[in-house]
Amino acid sequence: MTGQTPALRLEGIVKTFPGVRALDGVSLDVMPGEVHALMGENGAGKSTLMKVLGGIHQPDEGRILVGETPTVMISPLHAKSKGIVFIHQELSLAEELSVAENIYLGELPRKRFGLVDWATLYQRTDAILETLRVGFNARTRVGDLSIANQQMVEIARALTVDAKAVIFDEPTASLTDAEKVVLFDVISDLRSRGVGIIYISHRMEEIFKITDRISVLRDGGYRGTLVTAETDEEAVTQLMIGRSLDLSRVESHHQMGEVALEVRGLSCGHLFEDVSFAVRRGEVLGFYGLVGAGRTEIAETLFGLRDPSAGTIHLNGQEVRIHSPADAIARGISLVPEDRKAQGLVLGMNCRDNMTLPQIDDLKAGPFVAEGSEIAIFDQYRDKLDIRTPGWKQKVGNLSGGNQQKIVIGKWLSMHPEVLIVDEPTRGIDVGSKSEIHNLIRDLAAHGYAVIVISSEMPEVLHVSDRIVAMYSGRVMRTFTSEEVTEDNLIQAISGLNAGQAA
Repeated sequence: MTGQTPALRLEGIVKTFPGVRALDGVSLDVMPGEVHALMGENGAGKSTLMKVLGGIHQPDEGRILVGETPTVMISPLHAKSKGIVFIHQELSLAEELSVAENIYLGELPRKRFGLVDWATLYQRTDAILETLRVGFNARTRVGDLSIANQQMVEIARALTVDAKAVIFDEPTASLTDAEKVVLFDVISDLRSRGVGIIYISHRMEEIFKITDRISVLRDGGYRGTLVTAETDEEAVTQLMIGRSLDLSRVESHHQMGEVALEVRGLSCGHLFEDVSFAVRRGEVLGFYGLVGAGRTEIAETLFGLRDPSAGTIHLNGQEVRIHSPADAIARGISLVPEDRKAQGLVLGMNCRDNMTLPQIDDLKAGPFVAEGSEIAIFDQYRDKLDIRTPGWKQKVGNLSGGNQQKIVIGKWLSMHPEVLIVDEPTRGIDVGSKSEIHNLIRDLAAHGYAVIVISSEMPEVLHVSDRIVAMYSGRVMRTFTSEEVTEDNLIQAISGLNAGQAA
């Protein structure tokens, strides 16, 4: 790359909001055919930098160069016209429109008199979809697609223009392993065509698999650039958070109590079958498996979102029937869902109201809610969980991912549950906040909670769990203790390689 002109360069970018210096002289470049990772904790400035690049925010200082040409980005559409394409983590699709209309939104091919050239539109779109190896076509309504396939539509947008640089923001958050392979093939094809890639992700294994360099932001400032092949996860982590993390497996040093929850022969149609397990007070029971293994569906059944077709659920030795989330909550089962923004929070409400929402009826003084009681609950769990927010009036949508997750956990802890189920506890959360969430989960177990953790990340489930339930295709294959589990035997179990020994 020596002697080449960068495909894209940002020089000395400064952006200040009232009371906050979000970007403090950040410089970054990406070379043609390079995959350049941009990393940093939530709140480090990555999103603000990309909004400056996309014309959503105008910088107070600094400049943007596309090739050798200084460019003032005035809008996302203008940025796209300059060859800068964004693949967003938060889907920005019109669900009522077709795949083709979404991909070419604002740039529909036209015939005479301004009429849309539908034949050309569908032909171009199907050609792009063929390269992505997806199972839908140009005419498919986007709202009928899964979240993972909607993400593939976002990715397809990058292939419609002569891109100079493409920015991928957490592109694999909703993708299956097979779809990740297709995505990485797309990235490989783009780089072979000389397109520069900025790749934003918290997933270290992806960063070290596909990137050439890694640039790190912290507290709005540029902290350095590392050559991926010449560094390691510990060095990147230290650059991101200013300290090293202990990522070794945790061993329990507290006494476990009685069985809090036991499931016997639980089934739910074709989603999972004959599932049995138990979790004790003071224990973290991990669930691990591939997408479609049935882990989330089990959690949803325990929380009353699905009705089981067979089997029984026992709390403290007594069989219970759970037909709704209200039943689950009344019996002491709480669920921190996989998608905290869509299912766990009301982003436009403040922190206090989000935390006390499930118990609002219990906090009423006559026809009114006792505000003092609400504030007391928020203050208690803000301190207990180290939630970083200026105060309870802050909108929860303005918090970092890690602090949002703590709000959801605090919401359920304030209900004093018997069993806490946490589905994908650190999805979309930076490595520093991940460590805090992991420590929080272990601390909850040490204080006597029965905790179930569902995770797609092997290092995470190995790190926090006392025992691990390995699932494949809706069935429990094996339950490992922390002493006997290894990466090899866990992968073998979740791949169905020992299907003849299913538990």
